[in-house]
Amino acid sequence: MSNIIKQFLKDEEGATAIEYGLIAGLIAVAILVVVGDIGTELNRLFGQIKDALFAAGTQPTP
Repeated sequence: MSNIIKQFLKDEEGATAIEYGLIAGLIAVAILVVVGDIGTELNRLFGQIKDALFAAGTQPTP
């Protein structure tokens, strides 16, 4: 019975799976942060375009 416990304590296969899971989680968080920043920047850019088009359309013609 003690040999089974010793083998269980020496087994590192589960640790490798946990490490891969943590890496995948960190990559997912990084992707979410980058995509969020891009979305915010695009929203700002399209807002500027909308404002410029609106201003161009409301100016009096000579």
